[in-house]
Amino acid sequence: MRNLIFGLVFVPLAMLAADPSGSPSTYGDSINNWRARREAALKADDGWLTVVGLTWLKPGASRIGANPANEVVLPKSTPALIGTLTLANGKVLFKPASGLAPGAVTVDGQPARETELHPDIDPAYTRVMVGRIKFVIIKREDAQGEKFGVRIKDNDSAARREFTGLRWFPVDPSWRVAAQYVPYDKPHEVTFDTVAGVTEHDKAPGYVRFERNGKEYRMEPVVDDNELWFVMRDATSGKSTYAAARFLYTDLPRNGLKQPGPVTIDFNRAENPPCVFTPYATCPLPPPQNRLTLAVTAGEQMYGQQH
Repeated sequence: MRNLIFGLVFVPLAMLAADPSGSPSTYGDSINNWRARREAALKADDGWLTVVGLTWLKPGASRIGANPANEVVLPKSTPALIGTLTLANGKVLFKPASGLAPGAVTVDGQPARETELHPDIDPAYTRVMVGRIKFVIIKREDAQGEKFGVRIKDNDSAARREFTGLRWFPVDPSWRVAAQYVPYDKPHEVTFDTVAGVTEHDKAPGYVRFERNGKEYRMEPVVDDNELWFVMRDATSGKSTYAAARFLYTDLPRNGLKQPGPVTIDFNRAENPPCVFTPYATCPLPPPQNRLTLAVTAGEQMYGQQH
């Protein structure tokens, strides 16, 4: 299954203990600045703290609005019925209700009219606004095939108002680890279970291996937004860090995805998945190959947990 490449050499961890500029303080500052930007993104308009609902659509028409009898229920600040969502042939069509006040509902900033709503896997996905409430269509897969859901956001959500800030392990340059990327002959399909009960599929171009305390470890990334993305779990999970998973992003290998070469994995940038902050996220869970026996005492700790 894997094409093992022989002759790869590990760079000693000590060579990566400092920032590339040679200044440990500069490295620490860069990590703290990155962490501040992450927290700001969580607290921002449309950030994960604003997600207040997720409803999976059934084939056919679903009423949407604040009426609790609707198939898709919006927050109470919205009209009782804003329209219908019709799922058919892998598409979601929105039809506004009659009698709405002008501008009460907008689609991509324009007054609502009957239109197809493009899901979140499309870079130009559709955004529907109802006052301060926004909803988008998400598309996922499970054993039965494609699933479409309605994800609802409220910039005045309780989670956003009551956010208490992120908790991190102290910055430790030794967790900025030299690793080797090893490509597969063919991309390896990865199936992610999720906390929402659906499955997600992607392809791993290879794996990385690194050493810690004289022992070798391996993890398998997928490519996301032109970075390597690791969905991982380790021996701190369920103790000082979130039990289900943490995410970690790193630059693509300098030699490209088809050649072996060095990469740097910075565990100080390990972060919690969105499902820590809202129950309405579809967070992937780590595949078995990314469940480390190593205690990674670096990166983001469990939100709200005191020690």
